[in-house]
Amino acid sequence: MSIRPPLTRAACLATVAAVLVATALLSTPAQAQEGPDRENTSNLQRLKHVPLEVGPQFSRSDVEIEQELSRPFVYASRIMNPTFGFDVISIDDPNNAEVIYEWRIEDAELHVGLGGMDPKYFKHDGRYYLVQSMQFAPGGPNVDLGAVVFDVTSLPDTEGIREVGRMRAPDTPGGFHNIFMYKHSSGAPLLFATTSGQHANVYDMSLFIQGDSAQGLVGRMPWPSTATPSPYGMLQGYHDFYVAFDHATGKDMAYGAGLDGYYVYDVTDPANPVLETSIVGVLGVQLAHTMSATPDHKYAVGQTEYLYSPVRLYDLQPGLAGEVETINEEMAVWTPNWKGFTHNHEMRWPYVFVSSFEDGLYVFNMRDPKNPSTVGFFDTYHGPERRGLDPRTMGEGNTGFNGAWGIDVRNADGLIVVSDFTTGVHFMKLDGFDGWNGADWGMPNVSSVQDWDNAPRRVIP
Repeated sequence: MSIRPPLTRAACLATVAAVLVATALLSTPAQAQEGPDRENTSNLQRLKHVPLEVGPQFSRSDVEIEQELSRPFVYASRIMNPTFGFDVISIDDPNNAEVIYEWRIEDAELHVGLGGMDPKYFKHDGRYYLVQSMQFAPGGPNVDLGAVVFDVTSLPDTEGIREVGRMRAPDTPGGFHNIFMYKHSSGAPLLFATTSGQHANVYDMSLFIQGDSAQGLVGRMPWPSTATPSPYGMLQGYHDFYVAFDHATGKDMAYGAGLDGYYVYDVTDPANPVLETSIVGVLGVQLAHTMSATPDHKYAVGQTEYLYSPVRLYDLQPGLAGEVETINEEMAVWTPNWKGFTHNHEMRWPYVFVSSFEDGLYVFNMRDPKNPSTVGFFDTYHGPERRGLDPRTMGEGNTGFNGAWGIDVRNADGLIVVSDFTTGVHFMKLDGFDGWNGADWGMPNVSSVQDWDNAPRRVIP
């Protein structure tokens, strides 16, 4: 989510009218037959709903699922005073999922801001760690706190969970709005973090957990934009990341949603990122929010964050090949509902799983990236429209910030987990999707899921 309310209807329609016409042409027969009043398509089933009832309205944020079947744990971040922190949900039996642990920051009532934003886990030297990003505003303590790191190896024994340390960024107060954990080709577990500066911080978490005096900071990824002021208030550069290894080139590639557009960097040397290409000047792209790439790094999915904005699909190849200086148009668009907007997504090519705020979970197929088609949906939110979180007042307002926020997918068995602002955490299955490995699709086995035991290596044809 952002810290600025969505644009007005008039402003959005003026900039995206041409894109919305194209979007309408992409509606599939399945969408038309199901209609907006259906709770779900028959190919998506909910296994369990965990409401996370303890906490104020809008207190559920992002979500992360561990990937090893032997570690059936889900981390659900919590925002809004006094629930700043995270919950641990056991899904040993997904049909009987339950909260087994809660962590809340001390003196919660003194803090100002959103709190627990984004959870990411990683494995290093046989131990498991959770990084919980935090975001606090001036007027209270911990304004410089970016994340709290926990050793969660002992789970399901919650008595063994311990705090390892706190990541602080005093030169860029306001915390880490979003983070991404990546197993680098060097073997290092790298954390990419948003800041309130015009750059992202890159940390080697193996150094951090050893007590490195610089907290493991090994690089900064610039935001090469002159757009001012930032449309996201305290955020002055990136909002979100996706980082993945390119087996064809042997490069570690970082994809940043840079507010005014999308930027692709070679971060093989994280201390010296190299800009490979960018997507800027696209009609209607304001508040660039989230980006990911296909396993072969040829195409990308980009989301923005304001009403009436579709998901856009981009051809990266002209930019990566140096044929154009920047990419300034999409190749296709997709939307579940042109009156709304989407929030986050997870790609398991050819499927893209989308958390779409008031419309819930949607899945679309991008095997033909010029013609994405809807596969199914499940509505996780049934409240009134445009009655969501107003980040300016931290109360209810006339915004679309409600419903499905976070999304994650377990590759081993295809379990889908969705977090919803209001209704909690939902566990689902898509018919025929019983797991994902890129090799099954003739693709590199590359997604947001990391092989924490093995660093990626270039495959020589």
